[in-house]
Amino acid sequence: MDQDRQEAVTWRNRALLLFDRVAMPVAVCDVYGAVLLANPAMAAECGTTPGRLRGRDVLDLFSPREATQVERIAQALRLRHRSRYQVSVRWRAPGGAERYGELTADPVSDTVEDTPALLVMLRVEGERAPSPAPRAEQDRVTPVEARILALLAAGATTARAARETGLTTDGVTYHLRRLSARWHAANRTELVARAYALGVLTPGVWPPEAAAAE
Repeated sequence: MDQDRQEAVTWRNRALLLFDRVAMPVAVCDVYGAVLLANPAMAAECGTTPGRLRGRDVLDLFSPREATQVERIAQALRLRHRSRYQVSVRWRAPGGAERYGELTADPVSDTVEDTPALLVMLRVEGERAPSPAPRAEQDRVTPVEARILALLAAGATTARAARETGLTTDGVTYHLRRLSARWHAANRTELVARAYALGVLTPGVWPPEAAAAE
């Protein structure tokens, strides 16, 4: 008996080592979907550590794309069916991108009579880049202000900016003063630099031009 117990412990330790090293995100959940054990790859998808996933509902971490899928699986588990179940999911990656993929759940237990646990594997199918954050109110500019900033970046004088925009020189100066006050810019060079930093002007483009409006 001691020999059997020792061998069982040895194989359990080997399985846990493999579980931690496998590159695919994997977790073991109870029949209700609460995480009992997660490997580092699964935790990385959630931007946390394996220990912090314990007790979390796997369907809170990975949102089903169709609620009816989950309802069918829950009913099958209540009837102790032991099929492989697949759920299309989406989730927010640590970098902010929305990823989508498929969760596969296999019921596992020592005997047929035991309440099964779920071996859950995640297959990542793709991702969508995060939407750019909207500019704060003080960082927004009007189309006329963006045009004036682009002209300044190209080296235009106040008089030329007035001609290009159809304003008077006083009108151009008025817009520049408003921008300087909002952005706390000491001079026109700082105004142009701030415009590039905020994405008002498109970097790497000559002649300078305003970025697409949000």
